[in-house]
Amino acid sequence: MREDVRKFVGGALDKLTPAKAQELARSIAKGEGREQVSKLAHELLEWSNKNRERVVALVRREVREQLKTLGVATKEEVEALRKRVRALESAAKPRSAKRTAAKRTAAKRQPTKRAKSRE
Repeated sequence: MREDVRKFVGGALDKLTPAKAQELARSIAKGEGREQVSKLAHELLEWSNKNRERVVALVRREVREQLKTLGVATKEEVEALRKRVRALESAAKPRSAKRTAAKRTAAKRQPTKRAKSRE
């Protein structure tokens, strides 16, 4: 009986394959009919899959909360900031290009003074 419980718990913690589910069902349902063993194996398989999904969801939720507590930005927040920076850069480009062109033109118009050479 103790060994059956260990197998059952081990099946819950590991990924339960159909073959393992059949074996576990046989060991639990000794003397039961073939149909009942198959039903029990199917139920064990479903139970194992649901528990694995619950554990994964729990871990994801906990990791998300810990990252939020630490102040780490999410993928969506980083992407939103990238879009905002691109928009600001594209809005700033025409103005800075005009200013640079105006500075160049002004520089060309001003006469330069040549230093007198000493002999």
